Amino acid sequence: MGKYEALAKEIVKNVGGKDNVAGLVHCITRLRFTLKDEGAAKDQVLKDMEGVVTVMKSGGQYQVVIGNHVPEVFEDVMQLLDLKAGAEETEEKKPGKLFDRAIDMVSGIFQPILGIMAACGMLKGLNTLFVTLGLYSADCGGYLIINAAGDALFTFLPLFLGYTAAQKFKLKPMLGLAIGAAMCYPGIQAGTLSAGAEPLYHILEGTMFRSPVYINFFGIPVISVDYTGTVIPVILAVWFASKCERFFSKYIPDLVKFFFVPMLTLLVMIPVSMLFLGPVATFGSTLISEFTLAIRGFSPTLAGAIVGLTWQILVIFGMHWGFIPVYINNVQTLGYDNVMMPFFACTFATSAVVLAMFFKTKDKKLKEMAIPNFISGIFGVTEPAIYGILLPKKKPFIISCIAGGIGGAFYGYFNFRKFILGGMGIFELPNMMNPDGSMGNILVAFAGIGISMAAGFILTMLFYKEDKGAEAGAVTAKQADCAAQITIVSPLTGRTIRLEDVEDEAFSSGVLGKGIAIMPKEGVLYAPADGIISAFFPTGHAIGMTTDNGAELLMHVGMDTVQLNGKGFKPLAAAGDRVKRGQKLLEFDMNLIKEAGYSLVTPVLVTNVDEIGEVLPVETEKEIQAGAELIGVGGM
Repeated sequence: MGKYEALAKEIVKNVGGKDNVAGLVHCITRLRFTLKDEGAAKDQVLKDMEGVVTVMKSGGQYQVVIGNHVPEVFEDVMQLLDLKAGAEETEEKKPGKLFDRAIDMVSGIFQPILGIMAACGMLKGLNTLFVTLGLYSADCGGYLIINAAGDALFTFLPLFLGYTAAQKFKLKPMLGLAIGAAMCYPGIQAGTLSAGAEPLYHILEGTMFRSPVYINFFGIPVISVDYTGTVIPVILAVWFASKCERFFSKYIPDLVKFFFVPMLTLLVMIPVSMLFLGPVATFGSTLISEFTLAIRGFSPTLAGAIVGLTWQILVIFGMHWGFIPVYINNVQTLGYDNVMMPFFACTFATSAVVLAMFFKTKDKKLKEMAIPNFISGIFGVTEPAIYGILLPKKKPFIISCIAGGIGGAFYGYFNFRKFILGGMGIFELPNMMNPDGSMGNILVAFAGIGISMAAGFILTMLFYKEDKGAEAGAVTAKQADCAAQITIVSPLTGRTIRLEDVEDEAFSSGVLGKGIAIMPKEGVLYAPADGIISAFFPTGHAIGMTTDNGAELLMHVGMDTVQLNGKGFKPLAAAGDRVKRGQKLLEFDMNLIKEAGYSLVTPVLVTNVDEIGEVLPVETEKEIQAGAELIGVGGM
């Protein structure tokens, strides 16, 4: 659970408990519950709760208004509702490209087990460390029991992935678990079959896919594959099983559906998986491994540099998940990975860049962010630094990639390896100790950390300069102190409306911020000032922005338009983008929104009034052009 655990528990309790919640999504300011019985919710208790702005009911949803930190509250609430794995499915998504959907699928399947995977990896690594230090021997009972705790997940990985993949593909989770167990069944594993036995014959002779055959399925050869510890075969198997289950559920009578549907699903799916899906997935992994190994064969240094240089870019787009199976496959089959491990340099390169920015910046807010993000990065969690600091500044992100490439090249040249899966940041180091107890590989790890951090820190100190936005941000405090005024121009062409007259209480009451509303006459929204897009909601209807003068803005196109799930909205910018006043940020179909029954009234709010000063909107009930002065801010 996160830092809003207590608030989340109180919210769930007062909406009628987890059994009263049929669904939950969130927009940029509020949790949107679908309740089985809205009468069971305690409206006044929720409204009076610290951390809750207000409660509203609209469009069949029970809305708990939180404010800007709603995503964090949403995550904690979802964990209490046991809906985390299905959270994304509650909102309609655009189909997207095939590759994008594949990456999303793999990341969604791995996400629930990342924590336990890291924990198990740390146990295995520490166990190896303690044996190396002579605290106990590798043949004692303590070592075996601790190793069992750490190794179980990796040995029976298909069971865990069978469960999480079933949630992703909307298959009964217990059926996914049964599929994973079948793939780990000792009687059909390659290692079991090959122990003391001669294969009947080999197929695909003369190719990299040459495989022994020990058994057949009613005359059809079964390619011998060891599925323990594998990733892709069970994901494909569960995907296929989800299709089978839906097919059988459609035709099997309800009277016998309870046991006939899973029975027929397993009866069809297991043979198909063992005969076709599993071997194909294994051959695919072989191709990827051969390709990456071919690069290393040409130049390990070049291969390491490429991995280190591009890894953070892959992380941003979620594409790194497509390479995780290579890493896992190498460790499980070779006993180590040296192909993907150069990415280890990126963690420390990122942390060093953030540390250098702490010393160089004059921006008080950036300094406050830098140290926690530096510590987080050292421990292997670099996303806060990437998304919160490096990407918005652009040049530091490029520097971190270059430093990661330098460290990656070093690791590639010295054949840096990882022997045990799991761990993050410095907690991965025990997993990099040679199984024979020698210190060569761990010394390479420390040297690579030093090189990556030195490169990141020095390059940042040499080439990073405060951009105009940061300089303006540093001046903002002085401007506020001397009552200077900031001008926000209209992002829309239309007619101004008093905020108090907006039909949505969360806006009209002023609890989310002060400002004005506009009834647009054109379906285009422009940037009302120079600054950075701090949030652009996926459905396109709401934009958060921090201006160079320190004003935090919220623009919300229409009322309850989040329920359109992005239909009629065309974002032209993204979170993290630096934008200029008058730059086109969004196009929206006014007719589509109106025909769907939603109001187009668009509040434009300053949300950090306490920090920035008095908010003075222009006269209401008058026509205004995009780019004309809309709000004056300043004068504490």
